[in-house]
Amino acid sequence: MELLRSNLSRVQIPEPTHRIYKHECCISFDTPRSEGGLFVDMNSFLAFGKDYVSWNYEKTGNPVYLHIKQTPKSVPEDRPLKKPTLLAIGVDGGFDNNEPEYEESYSIFILPDFVSLPFPSVELPEKVRIAVDTVVNAVGAERKEQVAAWTAEKKQVSQHALTLQQIKSGIVISPSGWKCAKCDKTENLWLNLTDGMILCGRKNWDGTGGNNHAVEHYKETAYPLAVKLGTITADLEAADVYSYPEDDSVLDPLLAEHLAHFGIDFSSMQKTEMTTAERELDQNTNFDWNRIQESGKELVPIFGPGYTGLVNLGNSCYLAATMQVVFSTHSFISRYFSHQSLKMAFEMAPADPTLDLNMQLTKLGHGLLSGKYSIPATQKDAATGDASQEGIPPRMFKNVIAASHAEFSSMRQQDALDFFLYMVGKVERANSTTPDLDPSRSFKFGIEEKILCPSGKVSYNKRDDCILSLNIPLHEATNKDELEAFNKQKAGKGLEENDIRASDEIVRPRVPLEACLANFVSSEQIEDYYSSALKGRTTAIKTTGLTSFPDYLVLHMRKFVMEEGWVPKKLDVYIDVPDVIDISHMRSKGLQPGEELLPDGVPEEVMESAKPVANEEIVAQLVSMGFNQLHCQKAAINTSNAGVEEAMNWLLSHMDDPDIDAPISHQTSDVDQSSVDTLLSFGFAEDVARKALKASGGDIEKATDWIFNNPNASVSDMDVSSSNSAQTPAQSALPDGGGKYKLFGIVSHMGTSVHCGHYVAHILKEGRWVIFNDSKVGISTDPPKDMGYVYFFQRIDG
Repeated sequence: MELLRSNLSRVQIPEPTHRIYKHECCISFDTPRSEGGLFVDMNSFLAFGKDYVSWNYEKTGNPVYLHIKQTPKSVPEDRPLKKPTLLAIGVDGGFDNNEPEYEESYSIFILPDFVSLPFPSVELPEKVRIAVDTVVNAVGAERKEQVAAWTAEKKQVSQHALTLQQIKSGIVISPSGWKCAKCDKTENLWLNLTDGMILCGRKNWDGTGGNNHAVEHYKETAYPLAVKLGTITADLEAADVYSYPEDDSVLDPLLAEHLAHFGIDFSSMQKTEMTTAERELDQNTNFDWNRIQESGKELVPIFGPGYTGLVNLGNSCYLAATMQVVFSTHSFISRYFSHQSLKMAFEMAPADPTLDLNMQLTKLGHGLLSGKYSIPATQKDAATGDASQEGIPPRMFKNVIAASHAEFSSMRQQDALDFFLYMVGKVERANSTTPDLDPSRSFKFGIEEKILCPSGKVSYNKRDDCILSLNIPLHEATNKDELEAFNKQKAGKGLEENDIRASDEIVRPRVPLEACLANFVSSEQIEDYYSSALKGRTTAIKTTGLTSFPDYLVLHMRKFVMEEGWVPKKLDVYIDVPDVIDISHMRSKGLQPGEELLPDGVPEEVMESAKPVANEEIVAQLVSMGFNQLHCQKAAINTSNAGVEEAMNWLLSHMDDPDIDAPISHQTSDVDQSSVDTLLSFGFAEDVARKALKASGGDIEKATDWIFNNPNASVSDMDVSSSNSAQTPAQSALPDGGGKYKLFGIVSHMGTSVHCGHYVAHILKEGRWVIFNDSKVGISTDPPKDMGYVYFFQRIDG
């Protein structure tokens, strides 16, 4: 006790502003349930596993720790599972995983000799008792920052509800026996609250659902609100009302009046259909990885180094699938595991290692690759062959990697590709002072665009990227005869699409990956191109190639496209992906003998007309969703008018920008010379760099995008070189080698949109394919090579 009293100055009583960690070690995945328990530093309130707490003592000199140990309570094996009533985890009414309950025990430890004192004890100094009680009763920082419970967002009152105009058509809706007015559908029916039309709902990507008649009716009439028949009961708030302009489920406070207009007495109606939220809940409740992936297959669980599952934190499967593949690359393994120990990363970390990306990447790498946490969840699971693991929760990694990103820091589902690109950028910036150690370089390659003017002269643009995003040319399908026969058979039998799918007889287009790659490098026309040689606008030809081949080639399949009316559609297509590909034919050769560069001298009026202008259709679509007009214009401009989905993603990521409400400015009175110098270092000509910075308000990133999206601006002074000429420093740093690659990773997606559904990863390890589905890991017997969303290839040297 005297030893404790002599160290009282190193004990703090937590303030409300203190972040208290007591559920997970900040440099490993040890928890109070681990064999050695967890030690909470009573000065910094950081937590450490038994093997790591001495490192903290050596670094900080803090000697007093609260030791927390959890042991499972004995519970009946037949404890019934509670049916969830909320789409939530860890809250009343949410999912019950039937996990055991735990008893917690506490004691005080004084380092370096691990002297133990009991707690609670009246003999402890009052300051220690108060400090420990505060820690024990506090909500841990892990829970505050990465809430394990997530719930569906509360519905908002529709902006159209109070002003809804209803047509006096005399239509009276019967209490049952409904059918779509345009087809034979009798389920998933929606009543338009303006004109009383009963129409079927949207068709899902897999053919289930309706035939889109309700949404098509909205496009024709702009009547905004519809209610799902079968969800109307005496509890009107529970009815499923959908607003097409707001693209969301909403509340209609005048729903009783709107229903009475069509003779509907809601008080006597019975519930016969699931609401949208209930259907989502049901899908989550019934989620079964064996059924969704490799259904009917006996998946053999696998444990050990490199076979550690990741706990789903709530819609975090996009992160789990991506990081499993990333940590199967030699570059990330070397950087954050084999060549960097946990102790080394901790010693380099700032005072709070939970906020250090290098520390949390190293923690994640060691967690996934050491095998320490790759063990069956329970002895029962091990005996029955269940692929469940305890897994490791990537909370601290997610907190630090997504800290500055509004979407990735939320609990909503995200696009795995977007996360990969964002993560690679963060890793690159974190390693900017030591580029030789940067593992993200292994994904990078150069892209060169050649523009051929009718004059015969050329210009070249270069940029770096880390993915090849490939369009899918459906006209290159190899099974056209079977598709034609299938469509004729379907038409002849008058079958519904989902009826055929139920019998598993559907024929989908099969497009070779080679056709997608060939499409990427094929020539395309640039309309209204200003030629400095012809001194006028004309049509030019653009071809694209790669100036270098990365260590790891990432291919993104553009399966999500926008149909007419900006309706997203997922292409129902198979991609035939071979185990080995050769992209040698995709290498760009640069300026060739006999080629003449386009001259300088683009007129100022041409430069003026090349300033980015927002696409009015994109802006109108976003405004109709409720976004601010100015914000929508900025989103369209900053995504080069690529499309509604790209602009919306930009909007969601930049809603909190301090200049989001500032007027759009294409010019600044002066250009910062340091920004010019930065663009010069990229290989751009000074006059082009200055014009780009003026057009982009001085923003270097936007200026770079502007140059690449305005080929008229970048002419002969651009970095133009043949393949054997000296390259710029940025390009010379890129890895390069032969064009042969071997498939080793697949991130697959199931669902109607990249922002919903589920992601899993399949990875080739030790000569066999392994499926990583959150915390479940098993040997794959049928990897979905033709159904991937993102493919990862490793270059075959020699």
